[in-house]
Amino acid sequence: MNHLAHTLLAGDDDFLRLGGFMGDFVHGQPDPALPAGVITGIRLHRAIDVYTDSHPVVADARALLPPPFRRYGGILLDMWFDHLLARDFPRWSEQPLEAYSLDVRHLLHRYESLLPPGLLRFRHYMEAHALPAGYARPEEMSAAFDGISHRLSRANPVGEAMPVLASIERPLQAHFEVFFPQLQGFAKEWVDANVSKGTT
Repeated sequence: MNHLAHTLLAGDDDFLRLGGFMGDFVHGQPDPALPAGVITGIRLHRAIDVYTDSHPVVADARALLPPPFRRYGGILLDMWFDHLLARDFPRWSEQPLEAYSLDVRHLLHRYESLLPPGLLRFRHYMEAHALPAGYARPEEMSAAFDGISHRLSRANPVGEAMPVLASIERPLQAHFEVFFPQLQGFAKEWVDANVSKGTT
């Protein structure tokens, strides 16, 4: 899953949401100087990634991708599932998408001193493209895939993925509809088991 899903699945706690967003920008052990709640949010992000990567419904969705795109299925589906989440956000959240997106960007400003350099740079891109709400727009997805393609170390087809994903949109939507409620349940159980009330 990508930024919108990770933040939403972290719930309402600021530190959990911040850690959930930071997860892609922190490698190895988190800085022990970070607030405990942020570290827990990073751990939640990683647990969500492991759950997603090993889920049979996600594996079935990945199998829908033709070669050579299937090799990059993890990246493509993470992004595409955020697109589906953003596009149908009122089904999954009581807060309107634009307001939620603005709250996420405000969160990153409030805790700017805690952000790793890569996330500080990405925040500028978020503001320029009104992310994460922008993931609802196909043209924003195309731009994101193109950017990812250029950041990868070897030649790849990620920048040309948008029409491929659009061509299998309906079956991917069906897989997402099955998977995301299960992921919500997993994230809630993980938080209940790993977060002591009042410690985040």
